[in-house]
Amino acid sequence: MASANKMIGINHDSQSQIDTGVTNSNAQSAAQKDLSVFAALALSVVSSVSIVIVNKYLISTLGFQYVTFLTAMHMIVTAVALRFAAKYNFVEPKEIERVALIRFSFINGISIAFLNLSLGFNSVGFYQMTKLAIIPCTVAMHTVYYGKKYSSAIKGALGILLLGVGIATVTDMQLNGLGTFMSVCAVLTTCVSQIWTNHYTKQFSVSSTQLLYAASPYMAAILATIALPLDSQLVGGTPFDVTWSVPVLFWASLSCAIAISVNFSTFLVIGKCDAVTYQVLGHLKTMLVLGFGFTVIGNPATGRNLMGIAVALVGMVVYAQVESKEKQIASRASNSEKELAGPGATHVLGARSSNV
Repeated sequence: MASANKMIGINHDSQSQIDTGVTNSNAQSAAQKDLSVFAALALSVVSSVSIVIVNKYLISTLGFQYVTFLTAMHMIVTAVALRFAAKYNFVEPKEIERVALIRFSFINGISIAFLNLSLGFNSVGFYQMTKLAIIPCTVAMHTVYYGKKYSSAIKGALGILLLGVGIATVTDMQLNGLGTFMSVCAVLTTCVSQIWTNHYTKQFSVSSTQLLYAASPYMAAILATIALPLDSQLVGGTPFDVTWSVPVLFWASLSCAIAISVNFSTFLVIGKCDAVTYQVLGHLKTMLVLGFGFTVIGNPATGRNLMGIAVALVGMVVYAQVESKEKQIASRASNSEKELAGPGATHVLGARSSNV
């Protein structure tokens, strides 16, 4: 009997060591994941704000207006850079179903086209409203088609964020039929493309980098196809009519170099988080660009601008805190389920039945 009790004691000690090891491993894994998510978010913010500043100088100061052509060049450079990375084993290519890949690339390409068309056929104020509509549209699509639930706290935080961005950025509101149609198409295609980015990484068991590697040549081809006619419609002429001076070449090349980081971090953020979080991050970038314009460039700042930025930042902080808390709760629930189904489950159940 004493021998049996001793054996049970040894089993309990062994199980405690196993459970402690599993808990420490889970905690370490969670910390590493949080660090990688933060790094992805930071890279996305820095690179996106940088490319906005570079593109603004290229377009406003140097007069290069062919935005879709520049976007196509961004994707071509990204595709080439990823091939070099794969050659030196920094990226491990993975096969993805071709039909799904072409569909994914097409929706990403036309979403960019519709966003440019929306800006071209609408006032700046209405275009900003179009961008604000992406978050509620994404939430609705997630809820209807994927059964994802959003808590009242998350919805409230997103409402505060959108209110602040609207106050800070939306000015004139001029409506027209064609522009409204372009905006609706831009919102729908952008939501679908960002949701699919997250969905496809899970469906095909690939990383966001592997998805970008596979899709970038198709996306580059689609953008290159639509760039000339689209820019011709919006601006007139073609990029080949531009005088490619040394400053234009330099700033365009710098824009393409930064775009590699932008495209990489965009897929990384959506792959690690979701489309809604990416859109929240996008509005943070908008606020940072506005702040850069006020503090560095010297753009005039109104009380409305400053109040909007403050409200938006409050919404972002609340969203980040609520999402973090909900993820921690979900993670603890998941770990509890794993522990019940783990190595100690049979032993614990057996011990309880013997006490009865």
